[in-house]
Amino acid sequence: MSDTDQKLATASMSAGGGNKNTLNREVGVDGKRDWSFGLFDCFSECGLCCWATWCPCVVYGKNKERLRNLQDQGVPLPGGGERHTDDCCVYGALNFPGYGWVLQISTRADIRNRYGIRGDGNGDCFASGCCTPCALTQERREIELEEKSFY
Repeated sequence: MSDTDQKLATASMSAGGGNKNTLNREVGVDGKRDWSFGLFDCFSECGLCCWATWCPCVVYGKNKERLRNLQDQGVPLPGGGERHTDDCCVYGALNFPGYGWVLQISTRADIRNRYGIRGDGNGDCFASGCCTPCALTQERREIELEEKSFY
């Protein structure tokens, strides 16, 4: 891929909201890139990873609320959103019998689509079901990168 192709792909990812590729990850000819942080990079954000481990409903709810605001309003949610949202309650209710991660699959796909990240439903299902805290942390960090690009 030439430098011109890379610049065009990166520039197009910043339309409609903040910069969606703030770490300037290489964009392939398919217009897709890798996640800004690996799935197991969650341990470098220890506090967030702990929240995602012990209170995944809170992290899921805030991720969903922040993503929705970026999609609908094109700007970060003031104050980072509420701790207990409707999405948090639904996730918590489904997580009690062990099915909260199922909600993550579509949200993870929405995040991948927004940021032009490679992947598919199978990978979303695997990450959400087998590595819930790591997936929630990875998703939050991707959203935060766009939010930080506004300031």
